[in-house]
Amino acid sequence: MSTPEERITELGLELPEVVTPLASYVPTARTGSLVYTAGQVPLVKGEIKVTGKVGAEVSAEVAAEQARICALNCVAALKAELGELSRVVRIVKVVGFVASAPDFYGQPQVINGASDLLGEVFGDAGKHARSAVGVAVLPRNVPVEVELIAEVS
Repeated sequence: MSTPEERITELGLELPEVVTPLASYVPTARTGSLVYTAGQVPLVKGEIKVTGKVGAEVSAEVAAEQARICALNCVAALKAELGELSRVVRIVKVVGFVASAPDFYGQPQVINGASDLLGEVFGDAGKHARSAVGVAVLPRNVPVEVELIAEVS
């Protein structure tokens, strides 16, 4: 069985540097066997490529790709906290926020981008409980933000 880091490489992805906090918080907080990540926006090498509301300026498909980037940023924060991703016992909970046009109701499908990535990286340990929430606006006008809680060894 391959490690999560090997699966990331097999997926053709690169684990990014941990996103520098945009305000007064830390990327992760650990209590006991749980690690909470801060909400991650779809920053790639310090840049935001997509902005706007899902269902207006941003399609659900593009937003799902952005949620995938957010999840990868969460995984990078976990790696920085743990040293190696094989210490993740399971992803317990994912919360996804979707900046939504008033008539957009596909938040779960958007956050599937994050959930699918976590399953690909962690296998069965990536299966999690989840909330997908529509919101009026997110920092820097990004379409999606994702945070997670992981049980670790």
